[in-house]
Amino acid sequence: MATVDRTSKEFQDYLELYDSAPLLELGRLADAERYRHHPDEVVTYIIDRNINYTNVCVADCKFCAFYRRPRHAEGYVLPFETIGAKIEECKAIGGVQILLQGGHNPYIPFEWYLELMRYIKAHHPIHIHGFSPSEVVFFGERFGLPVSEVIRELRAAGLDSIPGGGGEILVDEVRHRVARKKAQTTEWLGVQEEAHRQGMKTSVTMMYGLGESHADRIEHLVRVRDVQRRTGGFTAFICWPLQPEGTAMAEQPKTDAVTYLRTLAMARIILDNVPNLQSSWVTMGLKAGQVALRFGANDFGSLMMEENVVSSAGTTYRATIAEMERCIRDAGYVARRRRQDYSYIDDSAEAAA
Repeated sequence: MATVDRTSKEFQDYLELYDSAPLLELGRLADAERYRHHPDEVVTYIIDRNINYTNVCVADCKFCAFYRRPRHAEGYVLPFETIGAKIEECKAIGGVQILLQGGHNPYIPFEWYLELMRYIKAHHPIHIHGFSPSEVVFFGERFGLPVSEVIRELRAAGLDSIPGGGGEILVDEVRHRVARKKAQTTEWLGVQEEAHRQGMKTSVTMMYGLGESHADRIEHLVRVRDVQRRTGGFTAFICWPLQPEGTAMAEQPKTDAVTYLRTLAMARIILDNVPNLQSSWVTMGLKAGQVALRFGANDFGSLMMEENVVSSAGTTYRATIAEMERCIRDAGYVARRRRQDYSYIDDSAEAAA
């Protein structure tokens, strides 16, 4: 994968904008880019559920408070029936997808994942947005399969799209420091490109505040844009700050809402070919989430009926459907429910179908 030229005029202009532009000027530029993609006053959201099928993991990421090492007393693997019950609870409130992710558990055979997909599609049909690029790389290493085959098998069994979890900062120096055992930059983006080649849509993320530089954050965004130029397979970008409490990075200072808004705005400006940006109110709170709608975001993310990873670090915000819709309206927009592909759901009856 090509390197990013940090000495180029474009890169340096982005860096100067991020470092020096007044906050409201950044917001104005990002808002203009948002309206270029979405010239209406609609802000979308989705009803889904985050199901973590296992918390057993050998990646040992320094920023994670959720995982448990193998043989830990609190480690678990959810039975299919429990996953099915969680899906039905989600569908009962209009949920249209599940976000299925877990740790790098060395004791689960590959066939288990394939059987899980088939079980869900047979008994609890719903859009499965599952298995982050890091998990896909782990499957390939653990089971001796090329990434292309892992994706092909999962897709054939029922996987519909791939989430962008585990992106952190797509600069190897940063990844080596905080997540050495997990997919590195080329591997992580390689999963995304392969999924796009096979006709799948994916999302892409950035978790910042890991001690990286502003230039590292810009490089991450440029790499995402470059992949999108080749494939066009990213539906959305989501960024949020590290939640350090309870992790091996607990001494890392938390970033503030201004940093979030500046970072989101730069993402909207740089990612001129990624159609949707989500507001991360789950980590930032509803008020910052509303302001984000004027800093490039056109989507209010997910109701997130269940969330375990961020909340393990002690930071999470909750809202009802009515509260989310009120926040969108109060910010001056029309709220619309959506599917994973960002098409609208016109009424609650269709959402439950």
